[in-house]
Order: sequence, then structure tokens, then C-alpha cells
Amino acid sequence: MKIHHLTVAESLRSLDSRADGLASAEAERRQHEFGPNEVSHARQASLVRRFLHQFTHFFALVLWAAAALAFVSAWQEPGQGMGTLGFAILGVILVNGVFSFIQEYRAERALASLRRLLPGEVKVLRDSQVCLLPASVLVPGDVLLLEEGDQVPADARVLETHAARVNNATLTGESVPELRAAGPSDEEDLVHSPNVVLAGTFLTTGRLRALVFATGMQTEFGRIAHLTQATAAELSPLQREIVRLGHIVAALATALGGVFFLIGRALGLPPWENLLFAIGIIVANVPEGLLPTVTLALAMASQRMARRNVVVRDLVSVETLGSATVICTDKTGTLTENRMEARALFVASGRHAVSPQALAALAAQASSLFEGARLCHSLQEVRRDGKPVLAGDPMEVALVHLGTRARPDPLEARREDELPFDPERKRLSTLHRMPEGRVLHTKGALESVLSLCREVETEQGVRPLTPEVAGRFRSAGEALAREGLRVLAFAYRRLPEGVAPSQWEEDLVLSGLVGLEDPIRPEVPAAIQRCREAGIRVILVTGDHPSTAEAVARQVGLVRSERPRVLTSAELRRLSDTQLQIALDAPEVLFARVAPVDKRRVVMALKRKREVVAVTGDGVNDAPALKEAHIGIAMGLAGTDVAREAADVVLADDNFASIVAAVEEGRAVYANIRKFLTYILTSNVPEVVPYLAFVLLRIPLPLSILQILAVDLGTDMLPALALGAEPPHARVMHQPPSAFRQRLLDAPLLLRAYLFLGVMEAAAGMAAFFFVLERGGWSYGEPLAWNAPLHLRAMSACLAAIVVMQVANVLLCRTERAPTFSVRLRDNPLMRVAVAVELLLLGFILYTPWGNHVFATAPLPVSLWLFVLPFAVGMLALEEGRKAWVRRP
Repeated sequence: MKIHHLTVAESLRSLDSRADGLASAEAERRQHEFGPNEVSHARQASLVRRFLHQFTHFFALVLWAAAALAFVSAWQEPGQGMGTLGFAILGVILVNGVFSFIQEYRAERALASLRRLLPGEVKVLRDSQVCLLPASVLVPGDVLLLEEGDQVPADARVLETHAARVNNATLTGESVPELRAAGPSDEEDLVHSPNVVLAGTFLTTGRLRALVFATGMQTEFGRIAHLTQATAAELSPLQREIVRLGHIVAALATALGGVFFLIGRALGLPPWENLLFAIGIIVANVPEGLLPTVTLALAMASQRMARRNVVVRDLVSVETLGSATVICTDKTGTLTENRMEARALFVASGRHAVSPQALAALAAQASSLFEGARLCHSLQEVRRDGKPVLAGDPMEVALVHLGTRARPDPLEARREDELPFDPERKRLSTLHRMPEGRVLHTKGALESVLSLCREVETEQGVRPLTPEVAGRFRSAGEALAREGLRVLAFAYRRLPEGVAPSQWEEDLVLSGLVGLEDPIRPEVPAAIQRCREAGIRVILVTGDHPSTAEAVARQVGLVRSERPRVLTSAELRRLSDTQLQIALDAPEVLFARVAPVDKRRVVMALKRKREVVAVTGDGVNDAPALKEAHIGIAMGLAGTDVAREAADVVLADDNFASIVAAVEEGRAVYANIRKFLTYILTSNVPEVVPYLAFVLLRIPLPLSILQILAVDLGTDMLPALALGAEPPHARVMHQPPSAFRQRLLDAPLLLRAYLFLGVMEAAAGMAAFFFVLERGGWSYGEPLAWNAPLHLRAMSACLAAIVVMQVANVLLCRTERAPTFSVRLRDNPLMRVAVAVELLLLGFILYTPWGNHVFATAPLPVSLWLFVLPFAVGMLALEEGRKAWVRRP
């Protein structure tokens, strides 16, 4: 039998222990056998190794090869500037590596946070003495002494309790503290058994003595830690696409470099020119600015999201969230405010909402009810920030607040005794000495209190409690429970002197009922509706009771039908993975009373259904599911450190509505990345064509490799970032999410970049190159030194034409189908700054001595600019024609 099914004596015998604790020698022996009471953690690669990995992926290896070729060429042919080129390529590798490391680096601190939740020292009985020992030395068989406010250091069976309540929210997700009892339990699930306390939870009231039966990784806490560290992080759709792009482009660049090197050999090119040609092909086809641009664009999006109370811990999760098709949300602290509040009253005159007007009207009729709410509790007064406050069960705090609002006048009442709450009685009674004599106040479950009442308080005074009136109260209690409220009944009695405690709770006067709830966040229903409009399914997964889960789901708009499918942990265990996937096809499905492994299993089933899954959570119990999901969303205020460390995104305001804002930004990021990919890839064509012409037409080189780098990492960088900062368009949340396997780089994007926009830019660049050569008197076939003034001016013209065409291109890329000027330039201030900086950089490269020296350029006359501008206007006109064609009905 499981330990929570055993009696106290049987539990002690099962672990060969005693009520006064283990002997020190036996405890030491068990320490060697079971190990320390600590949460272990998986080994991971060092920061140095993870940093070095950024310089060994396929994308980087191509650039390493290009740099090596440049240095070999500089050694064979000194004075040709190839050494400078080699160092420039190394700089590119370093920039890409550092940015990629910042993007991908994510410190695994979740297990450190788990360990911080465990207390440092605990009271333990050893050798029949109370000892203060480190929590790490606890072993099975130890006897713990825990008091209000103590954190539980290990899983333990309760031996003796004094009105002890434990908050299990971090493990079960239930916000209401639960009473502990010493007797054997019939509960099958250990987590919900009332006679155990679990590591990572804490006592809200009372004190208890408990027998440790599991430590370290064998605790429920440790099992969650194991699930968290055993879950491998999955590449996001964006990461998969970037890896795919890197492989395609790097393989293409290497293959083209090799092929054209052989062509150069066949054409009899000198070795240096042939090597230069091969390196140029490779560098021109590798978009060096892509990785840092993606990273910076995501970082900018994360800053915009931070202004909307969404803190991004992992940059790639920005785009992933925009692709989400399902959000699995918990209830407590996410849909609700994680606090108890009185919502409804039922007295003899009927039901009343809790409002200032109702409380004032009921002050006389229900005075005993409000008096009982203020006095009948197990709270303790503590000082916080120098002020006295009541600490303990949030439900009792809410009741005291209710009573104080209705009867703010001071009460002359001194507590003399109490009959504590226990699961069998399901009620609490407190005895008070008041000016009118002794008064007993009782509160508890309706059936428990109602059976003890003989009278009821009404507007006309105390009247007999007839079966008809009792039936009205039962019906009212059931109606409140169906609404997801926690229902408590209140009664009282004027208690004469000399009555035995066993007779106190007899002939009570029923005061009324109070319905309490964890209030729904007011913004949540609208957020749920926006998710529905955006094609995102929201599924409630909670540790609360099924009726509570269904009631809350109805309040927020998750459930509209009369009979949604509600699955509990016990039902989940009876379902195979296939059956679970089929169950998830139900239009409305909820999961209640679920364990951490169940929530993770639901996420895994949704992923097998090819959904992009986001999961919200705030407790330790949520960490495995948060990490298993494509994107984990933790609560920033009420969430535990463990949940925040396991998540990709943290809601700074704990507001479910902020998720909608995050999805909106994520969808904009996906569209914006496509925009700047088009922009960046377009410039590859005018960078490759000059090298093809150099070899095939045997002309002077139209563009140097350093000039290619100047475009990729200089003039193009800010405009690409400006495209990444485009605001979401008005109807982005009225469209379905992007498909799970939808390619970021698809055929239409590549065709538009390489075979349409890129061709026009290449034509402009080569036309400008030949325009300068022709004006300078060059004849075809005439040799031209690489540093000749005419050659420098011609290369500068080619570079200038490419940049001017890219200025036009950045405006065109703001939309994929809509007219270019349907989006206003003032909507994106960064765009204006980016274009201005792009032109200033070009001016610096062309018209300063330093720029001329480093990039092998020369100043250009006005006539060249007048020659290039019509090409930019032509590209704008042709692209507008293409957009009009694809928009046609």
C-alpha cells in the first residue's frame, strides 16, 4: 500500500522510524544510501564551447574558407589588397558569431530556481531532540516539525497536525490552502492526499509533525525537475528556416564558387584572377548581414513587446508566438486574479450581489452573518511593513474583509475557544465573549452546517427553519456552486455557561450563505474573443475541480455549448496517446484536476497534431509543459522563478490579454522578416552578375569584394532593420496563423528577389559601370589596372547604382501585394532615418579620402546620378505593375 493509505503507526513501521525521530547514526547511514536532499541538474556544454560553436556552423565555414583563400592569395600576390579582404571577412565572421551567440544563448537557471525554493534549514527530531539541520541532510524516516510560513523541504506523511493548512499552488495550481489531517486517506493520487505535505509547498497556518518518505529527485518536486531538464528545446519555425536558408545559400555559394573556378581555369584566367573570381562568387552569394539583421530585428520587436508588458526571454520566440495555433492556459493567476473575493450572498430574503448598496441594506438583517465572517477564522495577525495584517487562508481573509465592509464598527469580542476545522466535520466554530454574553459562530460546508440548524435569521427576526426554507438554501448553494463559487454557510448560537464542547454545535441559527470566487480578470473575455477571431484555439488546463474549471471557462467565453468535454487526470490515464489526440478534436474540451505530467502530455499530443502550441503557467507544476511547448508564457508577478526560467515569454502584468498583443507583434515579425529577406537577397544578384561578366566577358572587375561587404554589412543594414520595425497592419489579428510547415523562404519570395527585383538592380549596376567606362574612353578588350582612376570610378558607379536601387527596393518591400504607397512613410520613422543614413554612408564611401582608400572608390560626377535615377523609377513602376497583377480577382 502507498504511504498515504496507511495509518500513522503503519507509516512509521514502513520506514523503520519512530515518532521521536531517527538516531543520528542511522540517519548518517541513510544519507550515504539515499544521497543529499537536493535537486540534481543535467550537465550542459560550457559557455566557451557554446560560444565557439557559433563559428563552426555551415554558414560560418563558408566564410572561413573564403578568408583562407584571401590570405593565400595575399601571400602569393602581395599588394593586391587580398590581406585586407581576408581580415574584413574575419570581421564578418566575428560579428555574426557574437550576434548569434547572444540570440541563442539561454542560461538554464530553472533548476537553480528549483533549488532556491527549498528551505536552507529545518527542524528535525534526531535522537529524540529537536535539531536545526540543513535541508540537504534529510533522509527518509526523519520526523519534521513545521510551522506557519515554513516551506516544506521533502515529501512527508503527516503524523500530527494542529489546524495546519498548506498551499499547494506551486505543485497543483490550486489557489485555496488545504487543511492537513493525520488519518489514512482514500485518495489515489498522492498529490491530492490530505495527509501528506510535498516539497516546494509551504504552510499558511497552524503547525504539524510529519514523516519524511521521499527526498531529492524522488520527491514530486524532483520529478518535475527531471521532466523540466529532460525536455529538449525544439527549434522554432524561424530557427528551422534560418538553418535551412544557411544550408541552401552556403551550399549554393560553395558550388558556384567551385564551378566558376573551374570555368576560369578552362578560360585560361591567371591564378590570382581566378581565385579572386571564386572568392567573389562565394562572398556575393552569402548574405553576411542576414543573421545579425534577423537578431536585431527580433530584439527590436521584443522591445516593442516589452512596452506592452510582454518580456521576451528568447528572441526567436517572438516569431514563434505569431505562429501559435493553440494556447493552453491555466486558470489560477492567468484567467483569474489569484485571490479570493466574496461575490454573492444568500439570506432568507433571497440572493444579493456583494455591493456597497446590498451590504448597507443587509447590515441589520444579516448582522450575525457579517459578525461571523469577521470573527470565525483561523487567521493570525502579523506585522508587514510595520502594519498589522491578517495572514493565512486567502478565503478567510476575503470573508473578514466582507464582514468589515458591512460592519465597520469595532467589535467587542474576545475569543475564548474553538472547535478547529477538519475534513470529517467540514466546519469551524469559534467561541467569543461579547457584551451580550458568549456567542458561538460556525462556518463550513452547507450540508454540514445546515444539519445543525433549527432556526434561521430573517428580516422579521429569528424564525423556525422549515424544510421548505432549508430546501431554498440547498438550491441556492447548488446554483452558486454551478457558477464556480466556493460556498460557505454561516450560523451562530447564544451559548449559555456550562454547556459541554460536544454540545456547542447544536440548535444553531442559520445566518446565510456566502459565495466566493477567484475573480476573473476583466480583460480576459475580450482577449479570448480576439484569439478566436485570430484563429487561435484556447484550451483550459487546470488543477482545479472540474465544475470550477467549467464555470470559469463559461465566464471567459471559452465554453458556449451545454456539454463541453471535461477530462480529468484519472480519465487521461485511461486514454492512449491516439485516443487523447482524437479527444482534442472536440470543439470544446477542458482539462481539470491535472498533474504536471498530464499538462505536458496534452502539449505533446497537440504537437503531434501539428499545432504550434503556446502554454501559460505560473507554478512549479507548469515548468515541464512550459518547456515542452513551442513557446512557454509565464506570469511575471504571481509566477514562480521556476516557471519564469522555463518560459520563453513572461507577462509583466500577469494579464492574459497581453498575450494577444504579443501574438499581434509576433505575426508582424513574421511578415517583416519576409520583407527584409526579400530586400537582402535582392542585392545578391547585382553582386554576383559583375563576377560572371568579369569571367565570361573578360572585362575589368565591376565590383570589389570589399564593396560587396560595404553593401551587405553597411548600407543595407539599417534599411533592413527598418523593414523589421514595420508596425502590424490593421487586420493582422483577423487572419489565421501561418501554417506549421509554411516556408519563410518560399518560391514566390525567391522568384521576386532573384529573377525580378535582382535582375533590375544588376542591369542598373552594369549599365552604370559601362557608362563610366565609355565616357572615359575605354575600349572593349583593353586591359585596365585594378587601381587605375577610370577603373575606380567605374566600380564606384556600379556600387552607387546598386545602393540607389536598394533605396527604391526598401520602399517596394514594405508590402508584398498591396500598393507601395498605401503604407505611409511616417508610420515607420526608422525608415526615413535608415534611407538617410544609407545615402550618407554611400557619400562617405565615395567622397571622403578614407572611404576611397579602404573601399577602392572615387568621387562620381552629377551626370552619373542622373543616369541611374531613371532605373530606380523604372523598377518602382514595374514592381507596382507586378503587385497589381497578383491582386487581380
